[in-house]
Amino acid sequence: MDANELRAMQAPIKEKYKSDAKAAFITLKAKGALDDQSIACKVETGRALAVAGLHPATGGSGMELCSGDMLLEALVACAGVTLKAVSTALGITLKKGVVSAEGDLDFRGTLGVDKEAPVGFAQIRLTFDVDTDEPQEKLDQLLKLTERYCVVYQTIKSGPPVEVKMKRA
Repeated sequence: MDANELRAMQAPIKEKYKSDAKAAFITLKAKGALDDQSIACKVETGRALAVAGLHPATGGSGMELCSGDMLLEALVACAGVTLKAVSTALGITLKKGVVSAEGDLDFRGTLGVDKEAPVGFAQIRLTFDVDTDEPQEKLDQLLKLTERYCVVYQTIKSGPPVEVKMKRA
């Protein structure tokens, strides 16, 4: 897909959102069922069932997915798609690229071993390794716009309010 094809595909969507702002507000959903046999949660991904469990650093077998890894994977997926969309829109040629994320966790926090240890990622690093002949100023613009428009990155960075509730089934 080139820039013109991308613009043509997105033009009617953008026009709709300009004329009807409410149409742009969409609620994405995720759902999972608690496993009745083990400490796991079966998450419906829309394509398959993902079974998340304890990370080996907290006693897990490593057979199930780790939700921390899944968070980083979501960041990589969103950042990669955003980078491709922005590079396409700007006509920036990328021969190939790899997106990677890594995050540092202190598992003492999540296990309650040390009340002062934080629960969650202390730091996340997102890296784009691209093969391109484009000048550095184009890559700087590409990175800036990718950060600006990546939903998962902006969500992690901004920390929106999260409402948590429990109700009986």
